[in-house]
Amino acid sequence: MRHAHEPVLELESIRKSFGALRVIEGVSLALAPGELLGVLGPNGAGKTTLFNIIGGDLRADSGGVRLLGRDVGRLPPHRRCRLGLARTYQVPRPFSNLTVFENLLVAGTFGGGRSESAAAPTCFATLERTGLAHAANQRAGSLRLLDRKRLELARALALEPKVLLLDEIAGGLTDHESLALVELVRSVRDSGVAIVWIEHVVHALLAAADRLVVLAGGSLIAAGEPQQVIKDAEVQRVYMGIEV
Repeated sequence: MRHAHEPVLELESIRKSFGALRVIEGVSLALAPGELLGVLGPNGAGKTTLFNIIGGDLRADSGGVRLLGRDVGRLPPHRRCRLGLARTYQVPRPFSNLTVFENLLVAGTFGGGRSESAAAPTCFATLERTGLAHAANQRAGSLRLLDRKRLELARALALEPKVLLLDEIAGGLTDHESLALVELVRSVRDSGVAIVWIEHVVHALLAAADRLVVLAGGSLIAAGEPQQVIKDAEVQRVYMGIEV
């Protein structure tokens, strides 16, 4: 039996290489219930590979992945999904010819393993929650970028996850739009969903994250309170190109 204070997601000494290229080098981290953990790092740091290992699209060469206290290292993505893990992708991939509501229904039924009648109430509630109710019957392919990002998030939330992986969801948005998205992500966290958020838009993470980790060269080089981490000399050198 799990206790409320136990991590909902744990990575233990994760390593991953592609041939001679070491992409992840001994990464360990834990996500607390209801925590929003931000992940920063330059391109090629290994962030997306880490998400693919957590989600099950890739298998680690060594190390462990635990979800809600259970070892999921050998489980395929759909099994992890049913246990309570959902993710968004950097480039939104909605079913363009389906309506916004139909996109959520596909997620709730096929991803969530429920009947349409069981999934529909959650899908309607998710549309309201993500500010997409006005576009419920609109073709997903016709949405502007902010609403495409909202839909990407809504499809993940239709699965009723306990752990949510966000992959650069603020990318390409204006400051005003990313602020709206930060408020939405915060509200998801406040509802009790634990979140790991990879992002290049630093101010979005600083506005939302409870804790920040920085990945560089496949290793964690800093972790802690966001404002402290961002002032770290090594972080500024590696991530922002500032010589201190």
